[in-house]
Amino acid sequence: MFSSSDVIAAAPDQVSCDIGSQMAILSLKNGIYYGLDAVGSRVWELVQTPRCFGDLQATLLAEYDVEPALLSRDLGRLCTSLAGAGLIEIRDAKGN
Repeated sequence: MFSSSDVIAAAPDQVSCDIGSQMAILSLKNGIYYGLDAVGSRVWELVQTPRCFGDLQATLLAEYDVEPALLSRDLGRLCTSLAGAGLIEIRDAKGN
């Protein structure tokens, strides 16, 4: 899982566009399109500027009516999926 100090940032090898309440992302590495729903799109908007996982959680908790444990679990799953697709980069607080 992620620590609150892990830094999450959009990877440079992708392009994205907002299509209503959803987001379409094209990986330039593998040529595959990915789609995100409204909440995933909000996360995507937030990670355009590198930020700590804890900051992502705090922002989303302030914006959505969700239990903290559920948010943490779902955000972790989303970040894991995005990282697996090469769409985001995850670094620890030391930059590794």
